[in-house]
Amino acid sequence: MNADVAALRSLGPNDDVIIPRNEHGPIFRAPWEAEAFALAVSLNEQGLFTWKEWAATLGDEIKKAQAAGDPDTGDTYYHHWLATLERIVAEKGLADAAALARTRDAWRRACARTPHGTPIELRPQDFNE
Repeated sequence: MNADVAALRSLGPNDDVIIPRNEHGPIFRAPWEAEAFALAVSLNEQGLFTWKEWAATLGDEIKKAQAAGDPDTGDTYYHHWLATLERIVAEKGLADAAALARTRDAWRRACARTPHGTPIELRPQDFNE
């Protein structure tokens, strides 16, 4: 079991999340990973889910990814966080799967047209293609 999942499973309802860090600060490979992490913490703090519920769903998403061929090298860990966020948001009725897919596709289109190092801007037409 991933150490982060094990840590989350051990949390009680009033425990703080331990942010992964090293001697230089929080460890994230890209800004979106930190944002996904922060969003999960925020949604938990708002009462959308418990950490036990999160850990079970994250563990399930990791197992599904491994069954589909994910090598579990750690490089895709926050992709599992994102899948878990999307699943919980859909299961809790905050957004349906179709809206999540439209938004994901819009981001992909916006990313594809954006030069490296330039901020990504979503445009209305990104949602209509």
